[in-house]
Amino acid sequence: MKKYAAILADIEEKIELGQFAPGQKLASVRAAAAHYGCSVSTVTRAYAELEKRHVIYAAPQSGFYVVDKPAKEGDGRDDGVLDLASALPDIDLFPYLDFQHCLNKAIDTYKHDLFTYGSHQGMESLRRTLVNHLADDQVFAKAEQIFIASGVQQTLEMLARMPFPNGKEVILVEQPSYDIYLRFLETEGLPVRGIARTADGIDLAELEETFQSGGIKFFYTMSRYHNPLGTSYTVREREAIARLADKYDVYVVEDDYMADLGEERCFDPIFAYSRKGHAIYLKSFSKIIFPGLRLGAAVLPLHLVETFHGYKSYPDTSLLSQAALEIYIKNGMYERHKRHICSQYAARIRAVNEAIRRHNREGLVEASNVNSGIYIQLKVQPTVNLERLIARLEERGIRVVSGKRHYLSDFREREKFIRISISRALPERIDEGIRAIIEEIKRGGSW
Repeated sequence: MKKYAAILADIEEKIELGQFAPGQKLASVRAAAAHYGCSVSTVTRAYAELEKRHVIYAAPQSGFYVVDKPAKEGDGRDDGVLDLASALPDIDLFPYLDFQHCLNKAIDTYKHDLFTYGSHQGMESLRRTLVNHLADDQVFAKAEQIFIASGVQQTLEMLARMPFPNGKEVILVEQPSYDIYLRFLETEGLPVRGIARTADGIDLAELEETFQSGGIKFFYTMSRYHNPLGTSYTVREREAIARLADKYDVYVVEDDYMADLGEERCFDPIFAYSRKGHAIYLKSFSKIIFPGLRLGAAVLPLHLVETFHGYKSYPDTSLLSQAALEIYIKNGMYERHKRHICSQYAARIRAVNEAIRRHNREGLVEASNVNSGIYIQLKVQPTVNLERLIARLEERGIRVVSGKRHYLSDFREREKFIRISISRALPERIDEGIRAIIEEIKRGGSW
């Protein structure tokens, strides 16, 4: 190990072990150089790095002191609980140091611009960066078509309220679908209609009939790693949806918020197949970096930009966060972290599939065929009482989500299932969790 790295490791270890207390003054640069048997410049470099990591701080004319660490608030995990419900990213995979570097670099680079209100469309340099970033996913757009928003949810709400050129009013949603958006549509009293989607896909003939005669303003869909099914549309389905939208003057709002969470390549979204500008593409960065950033991007056809401008009339995201994300993407950190988190999640999905094969020999559950993303649907027999099943699992320290909440309140063609998520699941406990789910289903019978 190089002397510089050895000094860093030694001081950080002593701080972690409490040998250097918060507020304690460190040895002077010259004294530390003598202690470690190295040059003054080596110690200076090590101290500068520790200061950059916020481990120590410099007091002018005095020296270097250990930073007082705030009390830990916990990692959001309850001791002993196996969380197969949460959609939040695994905090142990958060890129803290890399993104901290990007925040510091953003302040240095854009210090004259970061503390203004900014543009309601988003930071121009970030939008230009996203032109190339999105093109890697076959989403080709100009910077003026891209809007930065505080996550996908806010954009979905604005799209639901704004008029579309086709003059239609009904919003078509898959059933099941994103529960928070369904509750929003119902609470606001907006015209909404459901169409069944299963782990096997969607009935394209029914979709065409609905597009043709249902007065559909737009069709809200998750083409990839659907919540709660976990499945993705095939190439044939994505092409057909785009073709039908163009044919019947229906817009498609494609929520591709899980775009970066798969190992698969060459997945062209519905947006890539639209020939008449009837697709709107939404992407979130929360599932890859930090949910608290509240950053998402919307790509709109040029003829919708002016109308959307009117509904997004104020900036709603931090310019510092936007600038840091731009640097994070441009320096290749985003792509590296994406590969890392994808491999971690894919391993957990494989563990779930293996556990199902091992413990589901009697066929008590039917799992959706999922190899990427974070969600898997576990269908159960109609006689199973979901509320009691979930309560029994909670008593065993296992959390799952009922499929009921993912339907419109008046939609009747419902499948009975629970949704599990692997994003916060402890890998070493996945087998235990699946075994417990199947045991409780078997134990309960019809309840």
